[in-house]
Amino acid sequence: MKVIVGLGNPGKQYEATRHNVGWWVVDHLADVWRFDGWKKDGEALTATGTVGGEKIRLVKPQTYMNLSGAALRPYLRRPFWSAKTDLLVIVDEVAIPLGSWRFREQGSAGGHNGLKDVQRALGTMEYPRLRVGIRPAEEERLGGDLAEFVLGKAGKAEAEVIRGLLPALVEVVEAWVKGGTKGAMDVQSRRGG
Repeated sequence: MKVIVGLGNPGKQYEATRHNVGWWVVDHLADVWRFDGWKKDGEALTATGTVGGEKIRLVKPQTYMNLSGAALRPYLRRPFWSAKTDLLVIVDEVAIPLGSWRFREQGSAGGHNGLKDVQRALGTMEYPRLRVGIRPAEEERLGGDLAEFVLGKAGKAEAEVIRGLLPALVEVVEAWVKGGTKGAMDVQSRRGG
């Protein structure tokens, strides 16, 4: 089973924030793939279905961003399941310009607390991640407090730019499902992330 985790924070007050872009993407995937509704499953909400003959579970951790790794515990106990080939984490990224995205098959958390906790839970940096850029063109908009920026609501124009990426993000995720990291990297090369 392929597990696709969108990182975010539970609660109405966080829905439209930049830090919940991972949830925006998995919600869109659930819609596009016509998965049944989200169900409570341990410390996460999950939606399950099939894409291209592969069983897929979409996961939205309910533990708040800094404890996101807890939602992965059930998968770590599964025989033959590997974070390197069966896990994709989708996350907002302030180091990447708004309107851009990057797929990586491994790497550091880059200061992202959600990724830090995922890596702590997995005990490795070897897992694919799809980072969706939220960095504004006007650097001064970041202000002095990064937490305040990422937990701030995305403005209408900003949200439209992010939602405009969804077709490309669906394409890269489907390529990962069918062809692993090579499939996703091929899409990234073609689409220019």
